[in-house]
Amino acid sequence: MTTSSNPESAIKVMVETFYVEGQSEPEHDKYVFAYNITIKNHSLSSAQLLSRYWLITDANGKEVEVEGDGVVGEQPTIGPGESYSYTSGAVLDTPVGTMQGYYVMRSEFGNEFQAPINVFRLSCPNILH
Repeated sequence: MTTSSNPESAIKVMVETFYVEGQSEPEHDKYVFAYNITIKNHSLSSAQLLSRYWLITDANGKEVEVEGDGVVGEQPTIGPGESYSYTSGAVLDTPVGTMQGYYVMRSEFGNEFQAPINVFRLSCPNILH
């Protein structure tokens, strides 16, 4: 991967998801998922994560929007070549759903930009082939 001085295209978000069986109650349409996010800064300058926006959609088409400052109570600054990871969760009414969104970031030069989070799937094991 080429290193970029353009922070907008140089922040990459990787996602790993998990079904949390012990906290889920399928008989009550409660499916709990955890996701581990790693944000990697491939630019030549630092960027601070200011806020987040999520669009969470379940298999019935129900959409929930979530916005807020930072992630897990933090507004981390990610230096050039560094990454930041955290784990959070979502509760759905169905065993399958999706999440997507963006982080609002601020470069060390003061300009704000969005780092996109591509759509990813939340699903119970063995529900999809």
